[in-house]
Amino acid sequence: MIRALNTAATGMAAQEQQVNSISNNIANANTTGYKTQRTEFEDLLYETVEEAGGRSAGDTEYTVGHQVGSGAKVSATRRMHTMGSPQITNRPYDLMIMGDGFFGVQTDKGINYTRDGSFTVDAQGSLKNRAGFPLLPNITVPPNTKSLNVSANGDVQAYLTDQTEPVELGQIPIFTFVNPAGLTDKGGNLAAVTTASGQAIQRVAGEENAGAIAQGTLESSNVSVMNEMTNLIKAQRAYEMNSKVMGIADQMLQTVNSIR
Repeated sequence: MIRALNTAATGMAAQEQQVNSISNNIANANTTGYKTQRTEFEDLLYETVEEAGGRSAGDTEYTVGHQVGSGAKVSATRRMHTMGSPQITNRPYDLMIMGDGFFGVQTDKGINYTRDGSFTVDAQGSLKNRAGFPLLPNITVPPNTKSLNVSANGDVQAYLTDQTEPVELGQIPIFTFVNPAGLTDKGGNLAAVTTASGQAIQRVAGEENAGAIAQGTLESSNVSVMNEMTNLIKAQRAYEMNSKVMGIADQMLQTVNSIR
Protein backbone atom coordinates (compact mmCIF):
# COMPACT_ATOMS: atom_id res chain seq x y z
CA MET A 1 0.00 0.00 0.00
CA ILE A 2 2.91 2.36 0.67
CA ARG A 3 3.99 1.81 -2.95
CA ALA A 4 0.51 2.70 -4.17
CA LEU A 5 0.58 5.96 -2.17
CA ASN A 6 3.92 6.99 -3.69
CA THR A 7 2.90 5.95 -7.20
CA ALA A 8 -0.38 7.87 -7.02
CA ALA A 9 1.50 10.90 -5.68
CA THR A 10 3.76 10.94 -8.77
CA GLY A 11 0.67 10.78 -10.97
CA MET A 12 -0.92 13.72 -9.17
CA ALA A 13 2.28 15.77 -9.46
CA ALA A 14 2.53 14.99 -13.19
CA GLN A 15 -1.09 15.98 -13.84
CA GLU A 16 -0.59 19.17 -11.84
CA GLN A 17 2.23 20.14 -14.21
CA GLN A 18 -0.02 19.26 -17.15
CA VAL A 19 -2.66 21.66 -15.83
CA ASN A 20 0.02 24.34 -15.40
CA SER A 21 0.98 24.01 -19.09
CA ILE A 22 -2.65 24.06 -20.20
CA SER A 23 -3.34 27.19 -18.15
CA ASN A 24 -0.33 28.91 -19.75
CA ASN A 25 -1.58 27.95 -23.22
CA ILE A 26 -5.06 29.29 -22.55
CA ALA A 27 -3.66 32.48 -21.01
CA ASN A 28 -1.67 33.06 -24.23
CA ALA A 29 -4.49 32.23 -26.64
CA ASN A 30 -4.35 35.82 -27.96
CA THR A 31 -0.57 36.33 -27.72
CA THR A 32 0.94 37.18 -31.10
CA GLY A 33 3.15 34.39 -32.43
CA TYR A 34 2.72 32.19 -29.33
CA LYS A 35 3.35 28.47 -29.83
CA THR A 36 1.38 26.00 -27.73
CA GLN A 37 3.17 23.77 -25.23
CA ARG A 38 2.54 20.02 -25.23
CA THR A 39 3.24 18.18 -21.97
CA GLU A 40 4.93 14.82 -22.45
CA PHE A 41 5.08 12.06 -19.84
CA GLU A 42 7.26 9.04 -19.19
CA ASP A 43 7.00 6.14 -16.76
CA LEU A 44 9.41 5.81 -13.84
CA LEU A 45 11.61 2.90 -12.76
CA TYR A 46 10.31 -0.64 -12.40
CA GLU A 47 11.00 -3.31 -9.83
CA THR A 48 11.49 -6.66 -11.55
CA VAL A 49 9.99 -9.43 -9.45
CA GLU A 50 10.28 -12.08 -12.15
CA GLU A 51 12.15 -11.48 -15.37
CA ALA A 52 10.70 -12.66 -18.67
CA GLY A 53 12.92 -15.44 -19.93
CA GLY A 54 14.16 -16.25 -16.45
CA ARG A 55 14.20 -19.82 -15.12
CA SER A 56 10.92 -20.97 -13.63
CA ALA A 57 12.27 -24.50 -13.12
CA GLY A 58 15.27 -26.55 -14.15
CA ASP A 59 14.34 -26.69 -17.83
CA THR A 60 11.55 -24.10 -18.23
CA GLU A 61 11.44 -20.31 -18.54
CA TYR A 62 8.95 -17.62 -17.65
CA THR A 63 7.19 -16.50 -20.83
CA VAL A 64 5.89 -13.34 -19.15
CA GLY A 65 7.72 -11.25 -16.57
CA HIS A 66 6.42 -9.56 -13.44
CA GLN A 67 7.37 -5.90 -13.00
CA VAL A 68 5.93 -3.30 -10.64
CA GLY A 69 6.02 0.34 -11.77
CA SER A 70 6.66 3.36 -9.58
CA GLY A 71 4.60 6.01 -11.34
CA ALA A 72 5.06 8.74 -13.95
CA LYS A 73 6.70 12.11 -14.43
CA VAL A 74 6.69 14.96 -16.93
CA SER A 75 9.62 14.43 -19.29
CA ALA A 76 9.22 17.56 -21.45
CA THR A 77 7.03 20.50 -22.40
CA ARG A 78 7.43 20.68 -26.16
CA ARG A 79 6.68 23.78 -28.23
CA MET A 80 4.50 22.94 -31.24
CA HIS A 81 5.87 25.16 -34.02
CA THR A 82 2.91 25.00 -36.36
CA MET A 83 1.98 28.29 -37.98
CA GLY A 84 -0.83 30.34 -36.46
CA SER A 85 -3.54 31.90 -38.60
CA PRO A 86 -2.83 35.27 -40.30
CA GLN A 87 -4.44 38.37 -38.83
CA ILE A 88 -4.67 41.22 -41.32
CA THR A 89 -3.83 44.60 -39.78
CA ASN A 90 -2.74 46.67 -42.85
CA ARG A 91 -0.17 48.32 -40.60
CA PRO A 92 3.13 48.70 -42.51
CA TYR A 93 5.33 47.69 -39.56
CA ASP A 94 3.41 44.47 -38.80
CA LEU A 95 5.19 41.47 -40.30
CA MET A 96 4.40 37.76 -40.37
CA ILE A 97 6.55 34.80 -41.37
CA MET A 98 4.50 32.57 -43.69
CA GLY A 99 6.25 29.31 -42.85
CA ASP A 100 9.24 28.31 -40.74
CA GLY A 101 11.74 30.63 -39.12
CA PHE A 102 12.14 33.53 -36.72
CA PHE A 103 12.96 37.22 -36.74
CA GLY A 104 16.22 38.17 -35.04
CA VAL A 105 16.16 40.80 -32.30
CA GLN A 106 19.25 42.36 -30.70
CA THR A 107 18.71 42.45 -26.93
CA ASP A 108 21.06 43.63 -24.18
CA LYS A 109 21.88 39.94 -23.53
CA GLY A 110 22.59 38.98 -27.11
CA ILE A 111 20.49 37.96 -30.09
CA ASN A 112 17.05 36.52 -29.36
CA TYR A 113 14.47 35.18 -31.80
CA THR A 114 10.76 35.79 -32.13
CA ARG A 115 7.66 35.05 -34.22
CA ASP A 116 6.03 38.25 -33.00
CA GLY A 117 6.26 40.66 -35.92
CA SER A 118 4.53 43.66 -34.34
CA PHE A 119 7.36 46.13 -34.87
CA THR A 120 7.40 49.91 -34.69
CA VAL A 121 9.88 52.79 -35.13
CA ASP A 122 11.46 54.89 -32.39
CA ALA A 123 12.19 58.63 -32.48
CA GLN A 124 15.25 58.02 -34.68
CA GLY A 125 13.29 55.84 -37.13
CA SER A 126 14.92 52.57 -36.05
CA LEU A 127 12.70 49.50 -36.48
CA LYS A 128 12.20 47.86 -33.05
CA ASN A 129 9.89 45.55 -31.12
CA ARG A 130 7.62 46.74 -28.30
CA ALA A 131 10.38 46.34 -25.70
CA GLY A 132 12.67 48.64 -27.70
CA PHE A 133 15.01 45.94 -29.04
CA PRO A 134 16.06 46.56 -32.67
CA LEU A 135 15.18 44.14 -35.45
CA LEU A 136 18.12 42.55 -37.24
CA PRO A 137 19.60 44.09 -39.29
CA ASN A 138 19.28 47.62 -37.93
CA ILE A 139 16.88 49.29 -40.35
CA THR A 140 16.33 53.05 -40.06
CA VAL A 141 13.28 54.59 -41.72
CA PRO A 142 13.91 58.16 -43.02
CA PRO A 143 11.77 60.87 -41.41
CA ASN A 144 10.23 61.97 -44.73
CA THR A 145 8.95 58.50 -45.62
CA LYS A 146 5.42 58.47 -46.99
CA SER A 147 5.13 54.69 -47.34
CA LEU A 148 7.16 51.58 -46.53
CA ASN A 149 7.23 48.35 -48.52
CA VAL A 150 8.53 45.02 -47.24
CA SER A 151 8.67 42.35 -49.96
CA ALA A 152 8.23 38.63 -49.47
CA ASN A 153 12.00 38.09 -49.50
CA GLY A 154 12.54 40.73 -46.80
CA ASP A 155 13.70 43.67 -48.95
CA VAL A 156 12.69 46.94 -47.26
CA GLN A 157 12.02 49.99 -49.45
CA ALA A 158 10.98 53.46 -48.38
CA TYR A 159 9.10 55.86 -50.66
CA LEU A 160 10.04 59.44 -49.75
CA THR A 161 7.84 62.49 -50.23
CA ASP A 162 10.30 64.25 -52.57
CA GLN A 163 11.39 61.22 -54.66
CA THR A 164 9.74 58.95 -57.16
CA GLU A 165 12.16 56.04 -56.81
CA PRO A 166 12.23 54.00 -53.58
CA VAL A 167 15.21 53.99 -51.24
CA GLU A 168 16.64 50.60 -50.29
CA LEU A 169 16.87 50.32 -46.49
CA GLY A 170 18.12 46.73 -46.20
CA GLN A 171 16.88 43.15 -46.16
CA ILE A 172 15.27 41.39 -43.19
CA PRO A 173 16.65 37.84 -42.82
CA ILE A 174 14.85 34.81 -41.47
CA PHE A 175 16.62 32.56 -38.96
CA THR A 176 15.91 28.83 -38.89
CA PHE A 177 17.04 26.05 -36.55
CA VAL A 178 17.66 22.35 -36.94
CA ASN A 179 15.63 21.77 -33.76
CA PRO A 180 13.42 24.77 -32.96
CA ALA A 181 11.82 22.83 -30.09
CA GLY A 182 15.21 23.10 -28.36
CA LEU A 183 15.00 26.89 -28.03
CA THR A 184 14.60 28.25 -24.50
CA ASP A 185 11.87 30.80 -23.80
CA LYS A 186 12.87 34.14 -22.30
CA GLY A 187 9.47 35.79 -21.98
CA GLY A 188 8.38 38.84 -23.93
CA ASN A 189 7.75 36.59 -26.96
CA LEU A 190 11.50 35.94 -27.23
CA ALA A 191 13.53 32.73 -27.38
CA ALA A 192 17.26 32.05 -27.15
CA VAL A 193 19.63 29.50 -28.65
CA THR A 194 20.66 26.37 -26.73
CA THR A 195 22.97 23.50 -27.59
CA ALA A 196 19.85 21.42 -28.27
CA SER A 197 18.43 23.86 -30.84
CA GLY A 198 21.69 24.28 -32.72
CA GLN A 199 22.99 27.60 -33.98
CA ALA A 200 20.76 29.94 -35.94
CA ILE A 201 20.95 29.60 -39.72
CA GLN A 202 20.46 32.93 -41.49
CA ARG A 203 18.43 32.62 -44.68
CA VAL A 204 16.71 34.81 -47.23
CA ALA A 205 12.97 34.88 -46.60
CA GLY A 206 11.06 32.55 -48.91
CA GLU A 207 14.14 30.54 -49.90
CA GLU A 208 15.08 26.99 -48.90
CA ASN A 209 12.97 26.14 -45.82
CA ALA A 210 12.57 29.73 -44.58
CA GLY A 211 9.12 31.28 -44.66
CA ALA A 212 8.27 34.34 -46.73
CA ILE A 213 7.41 37.66 -45.08
CA ALA A 214 3.89 39.10 -45.29
CA GLN A 215 3.55 42.83 -44.56
CA GLY A 216 0.51 44.24 -42.78
CA THR A 217 -0.18 40.88 -41.13
CA LEU A 218 0.42 39.34 -37.71
CA GLU A 219 0.54 35.68 -36.73
CA SER A 220 -2.10 34.64 -34.23
CA SER A 221 -1.38 32.14 -31.48
CA ASN A 222 -1.69 28.51 -32.60
CA VAL A 223 -3.50 27.57 -29.37
CA SER A 224 -6.74 25.66 -29.93
CA VAL A 225 -8.92 26.54 -26.95
CA MET A 226 -11.18 23.56 -27.71
CA ASN A 227 -8.25 21.13 -27.55
CA GLU A 228 -6.93 22.78 -24.40
CA MET A 229 -10.30 22.44 -22.65
CA THR A 230 -10.45 18.77 -23.67
CA ASN A 231 -6.95 18.21 -22.30
CA LEU A 232 -7.89 20.08 -19.12
CA ILE A 233 -10.82 17.74 -18.50
CA LYS A 234 -8.60 14.69 -19.11
CA ALA A 235 -5.95 16.02 -16.71
CA GLN A 236 -8.57 16.77 -14.09
CA ARG A 237 -10.02 13.24 -14.33
CA ALA A 238 -6.55 11.69 -14.14
CA TYR A 239 -5.76 13.79 -11.09
CA GLU A 240 -9.02 12.72 -9.43
CA MET A 241 -8.34 9.04 -10.14
CA ASN A 242 -4.84 9.26 -8.67
CA SER A 243 -6.34 10.99 -5.64
CA LYS A 244 -8.89 8.17 -5.31
CA VAL A 245 -6.06 5.60 -5.46
CA MET A 246 -4.38 7.39 -2.54
CA GLY A 247 -7.63 7.32 -0.59
CA ILE A 248 -8.17 3.61 -1.19
CA ALA A 249 -4.54 2.81 -0.28
CA ASP A 250 -4.98 4.82 2.93
CA GLN A 251 -8.16 2.86 3.76
CA MET A 252 -6.32 -0.39 3.19
CA LEU A 253 -3.57 0.74 5.56
CA GLN A 254 -6.17 1.62 8.16
CA THR A 255 -7.69 -1.84 7.81
CA VAL A 256 -4.29 -3.47 8.31
CA ASN A 257 -3.56 -1.28 11.34
CA SER A 258 -6.90 -2.16 12.93
CA ILE A 259 -6.24 -5.91 12.86
CA ARG A 260 -5.94 -7.29 16.40
